[in-house]
Amino acid sequence: MSDKLLKVEHLCQYFPAGGFGKNKKYVQAVDDVSFFINKGETLGLVGESGCGKTTTGRTLLQLYQPTKGRIVYDGKVLFDSGNVPMMDENGNDIKERGDYVYGTRTAVDMKPYRREMQIVFQDPYASLDPRMTVGDIVGEAIDIHGLAANKQERYEKIQKLLQTVGLNSEHANRYPHEFSGGQRQRVGIARALAVDPKFIVCDEPISALDVSIQAQVVNMFEDLQNEMGLTYLFIAHDLSVVKHISNRIGVMYLGKLVELADSFELIFHNMHPYTRSLISAIPIADPKVARANKRIALQGDVPSPLNPPSGCRFRTRCPYATEQCAKEVPKWREVSKGHFVACHNLEKLN
Repeated sequence: MSDKLLKVEHLCQYFPAGGFGKNKKYVQAVDDVSFFINKGETLGLVGESGCGKTTTGRTLLQLYQPTKGRIVYDGKVLFDSGNVPMMDENGNDIKERGDYVYGTRTAVDMKPYRREMQIVFQDPYASLDPRMTVGDIVGEAIDIHGLAANKQERYEKIQKLLQTVGLNSEHANRYPHEFSGGQRQRVGIARALAVDPKFIVCDEPISALDVSIQAQVVNMFEDLQNEMGLTYLFIAHDLSVVKHISNRIGVMYLGKLVELADSFELIFHNMHPYTRSLISAIPIADPKVARANKRIALQGDVPSPLNPPSGCRFRTRCPYATEQCAKEVPKWREVSKGHFVACHNLEKLN
């Protein structure tokens, strides 16, 4: 059995944006993204707003139907557009084994995987039904999957989940508007844990919270991972948070992965110019070190995903761009063990 819990190959997510026939336009939110997540680890995903981080996470769970690519979860193919060989981790033909389904699975087919794959949304208020009590919000997944034999068992499960995320038992009878932002996010985490998942997409789970609460929530994620053996895709803007919680970090720009490496390797031995600009923007508490740290400011605006630049998508803002960058899409290559970069000018940068 492979250590890889989730494997993504050439994933694309395009959204129709008007036009007909040859003139039909698409927003290329995610384009040819490949990565894997090992069991029990946290993969951080960072980048500017609109780079496709959230879309990637939602597409993995098939909250959005993927356009192209392949998604393999725990050895089982959840989606395949048919342009990738149908092999498992050991090179065996999946179709002959009987667990391959062409295209996306139906809602019924995905139901058992919904138990194992959950998401914590960015906005802790918009993601909670204001008409339901916290007890019903957390207990809804228990009801759908039939995880409680009777009302008493359901009640006990809800109480235990609330205590696990740092809430009191009496909170079960309250409504979302009666809680603070941090408490609402804890309710969202309890809801995700209600079905005993293995994999959780954490979609910027702390960006809407006060700074004083962010550390508590991040520490809770780490404690839950240690106790329950969870695997995370942790999406965030704040690289200082991501490097703290993640085993590996991927950097996205305009729908593309531009660099992926171990957390330490990415922070201290990064290679892509976009990664370097992000890392230079991390706040440093020491004033002397902060003054000595040279900020790499990018020029220009992020291009539109409706009409992305040819070749390398970062070339319009890259100080090292050449003619080759405009003509050819940089290859996704492994420059050292576990360190992947997509850039034509690595020799100039290193």
